[in-house]
Amino acid sequence: PYPPGRPAVVFTGAMDYHANVDAVRWFAEAALPSIRAAMPETIFAIVGSNPAPPVRALAGADGVLVTGRVADIRPYLAHAAVVVAPLRIARGVQNKVLEALAMARPVVATANAVQGIPGAAQAGVCVRDAAEGLAAAVIERLEGDDSAPAGRRLVLERYTWQAQVDVVAEQLLRGAPV
Repeated sequence: PYPPGRPAVVFTGAMDYHANVDAVRWFAEAALPSIRAAMPETIFAIVGSNPAPPVRALAGADGVLVTGRVADIRPYLAHAAVVVAPLRIARGVQNKVLEALAMARPVVATANAVQGIPGAAQAGVCVRDAAEGLAAAVIERLEGDDSAPAGRRLVLERYTWQAQVDVVAEQLLRGAPV
């Protein structure tokens, strides 16, 4: 899904949702220039349906690809050198992070993006809130990262359907409120 030989930093999500629009705009403006200065061939791929006008406007920037709706995000994640979740506004579990971890991709995210995923940092998700820290962490992972298998293990242990059903079943058997 990307030009051959160019490492891709990928963000996935509904691109008409305010929190996602804010995230990609902030990342593209505040972190991407440092990443591209260090690694000029890097592209930032924004993969998701209904890109709002501010997101579509990013497509004109050097190194930014805006896909719009795709039939399947898995090929984009599979070819991602790094997946980012630079969410400044977020609550709960961010499926975009779980999807990247399930695909065994290195993930760089803000604390907001992983607040609903206990164990994310221990499973190799690099958590940074400042743009400079995000950029440095992405560059580090573009240069080589072996944390992705730990992220996949986390998803398989805690976030599969069966793992979640087991938690609910245990609560029910103990008579605890669910």
